[in-house]
Amino acid sequence: MAERQPLRWAMRLLPAVVLGLLLAGPSSAATGDAPPGKIAIVGAGIGGSAVAYFLQQHFGPQVQLDVYEKGSEGGRLATTTVNKQQYECGGASIHSLSLHMQDFVKLLGLKPRREVAGKSAIFSGEQLVLEETDWYLLNLFRLWWHYGISFLRLQMWVEEVMEKFMRIYKYQAHGYAFSSLEELLRSLGSETFVNMTQRSVAESLLEVGVTQRFIDDVIAAVLRSSYGQSVLMPAFADGKALYQVRYEDDEDQGSAFYDMVVIATPLHFDRSNITFENFDPPITDFPGSFHPTISSVVHGYLNSSYFGFPDPKLFPFASILTTDSPDLFFNALDNICPVNISGTFRRKQPQEAAVWRVLSQQPLDKQQLKTLFRSYYSVQVMEWEAYPHYDSSKSLPPIILHDNLFYLNGVEWVASSMEMVAMAAKNVALLAYNRWYQDLEKIDQKDLMHKVKTEL
Repeated sequence: MAERQPLRWAMRLLPAVVLGLLLAGPSSAATGDAPPGKIAIVGAGIGGSAVAYFLQQHFGPQVQLDVYEKGSEGGRLATTTVNKQQYECGGASIHSLSLHMQDFVKLLGLKPRREVAGKSAIFSGEQLVLEETDWYLLNLFRLWWHYGISFLRLQMWVEEVMEKFMRIYKYQAHGYAFSSLEELLRSLGSETFVNMTQRSVAESLLEVGVTQRFIDDVIAAVLRSSYGQSVLMPAFADGKALYQVRYEDDEDQGSAFYDMVVIATPLHFDRSNITFENFDPPITDFPGSFHPTISSVVHGYLNSSYFGFPDPKLFPFASILTTDSPDLFFNALDNICPVNISGTFRRKQPQEAAVWRVLSQQPLDKQQLKTLFRSYYSVQVMEWEAYPHYDSSKSLPPIILHDNLFYLNGVEWVASSMEMVAMAAKNVALLAYNRWYQDLEKIDQKDLMHKVKTEL
């Protein structure tokens, strides 16, 4: 990985941002020309932070990068403090195959936290429909007994999807970029991935032989925990211009001029604080809304009787997922561990006060808290508009809004995760770089797997 370069962070914003097109003329972006002098990035979450890093990696340290953010850096990543210990209440884990995020962890000198074992169960609102045990073979037997070979069909489907998705890292390592989300998805699996944005999870899994019961019990529970939504969500969640960014901070307002701008914050009706002026055709907000997720971090004693365990000492689970039942007021509940744990750390026993994270779509009222907890010391609530409300009927947003004006967060309408946004950030950086230097052979190329093999 390239040596880390310092980033220039601009002042924070109040809720109003105006981005205007000042002038347009003949392109000066041609091979051998100078890089852009100034680039603006609006949004300092994972996407904005990642694209700032990748842009500086490609254009070099001489390019000035100004990152605008209306709130705090990190977006939906956040911690809260309970009894002088910090706990994650946003994105909490990074998969080993999330290569960009794994690189960021190494770049920042962070060390993975050791895993603390804990079993899970799925709750229907009346009873536990599936319980994990300490024995791997017994877990497999229970899955087979309840659902036949559905879990094997699911595993094969996921492995096939992941194998195709991993191609993106090879393409990006060779400098290839895509001008639209559709082109990016086609490069990974022909029309397969594009079709997955237009069909529900349930439809896709039924087609490969997964049973409806397995979808209702297991897949619905996972989606409610991860996205707060049901199985009906989609299956795979040239001229040179000068741009003026007008902004407000805590004390005054100002403006700056840029050769290139990346929007790394949602541009949808209920989220956007950005206005575009003097663009022809005009740039407007995109249709769609974001799905609320309430994260309640509760320090207290779990009411295990609610889950069928009158004696709390016998409650064996560290997390509870839920099926899609109208009677349930929460999506998931888990006993969370601190960010920093010692080598001697152990989970609290079921009868002890512990820190639990409850995910729900509405804030929990006192009666609901009383249902889940015998008593509690504190409740800290964070509300996230965490994920788009997925709708397979909506088209995917564009990446290129104008010549050197790019939209990163549209990728969330394919799938919303830290790695997907980081991958999109890398694509935007490569796309911006290739367009600036008019290296069109690196954009939207067909049969990329063959090209990559021949380049090796």
